[in-house]
Amino acid sequence: MLDVCLLGTGGMMPLPHRYLTAAMMRYNGSNLLIDCGEGTQVAIKQKGWTFKPIDILCITHFHADHISGLPGLLLTMGNAERSEPLTVIGPRGLERVVGALRTIAPELPFELRYIEIEEPEAEFLLNGYRIRAFRVNHNIVCYGYTVEIRRAGRFQVEAAQTNGIPQKFWSRLQKGETICGEDGTRYTPQMVLGPERKGIKVTYCTDTRPTAAIAKAAQESDLFICEGMYAEKEKLAKAKQYKHMTFYEAAELAREACVKELWLTHYSPSLTHAESYLPRVRDIFTESYLGKDGKSTELMFEDD
Repeated sequence: MLDVCLLGTGGMMPLPHRYLTAAMMRYNGSNLLIDCGEGTQVAIKQKGWTFKPIDILCITHFHADHISGLPGLLLTMGNAERSEPLTVIGPRGLERVVGALRTIAPELPFELRYIEIEEPEAEFLLNGYRIRAFRVNHNIVCYGYTVEIRRAGRFQVEAAQTNGIPQKFWSRLQKGETICGEDGTRYTPQMVLGPERKGIKVTYCTDTRPTAAIAKAAQESDLFICEGMYAEKEKLAKAKQYKHMTFYEAAELAREACVKELWLTHYSPSLTHAESYLPRVRDIFTESYLGKDGKSTELMFEDD
């Protein structure tokens, strides 16, 4: 099971009921945070979630509405007696930018480990998450992220018995471990596991024009969280000028990528009555929903 929560859905500036951009995922005791706009730690508290298990932070880009909440969050994590390292992923220059923000949060009881992305695409395996970063089209370097929870094949007792594998090794092989027996025989998970089963996939992107890379990355996602900066059709020119998306462009990407569900986020401060635009969005992609602060879901593995 993967928990997903939109902590903040605003763009550019916070509003009374709309914090700035952030989303969190929880899996197997480890939390992954994407972006950290102003108000992120307040939103986490309001949700009833905790700071200490945040092990991975993915930054899309270095605009203030996506990263300005970081110093306070780091201090709060430190005050929660965190000692484990925090891995921070983001565009080139990440360590320099975070280092500058840490001028007001210099003393932390845990290590920050930086992964700077320089290529158009990159992939990381951390804490059970398979994270794929893909470059999008904004006015500075910006990345979207696909987060997957992979699911191994079902354990096959007959295969284990046929291969003469001692039963004491079965559970370790099922967890993906390769084992060398006392007689030197090497046992691998492939010897006892069936074909890989469908996992869980979430794709998140903001601050971009529509691109083929987004549709490719989001293909068949269980959840596609995508910016809808503007809903008024007359603001398409503005969206193009500042390299953002409209509700309708996000819906077209969702349809192209054959995702299960679309959540719109990162609204312009000028956007009011967003719900009035939803029928037209659903004419393009039926399973479209408005994101709101605190909106969450539990994504489950499919039954075999």
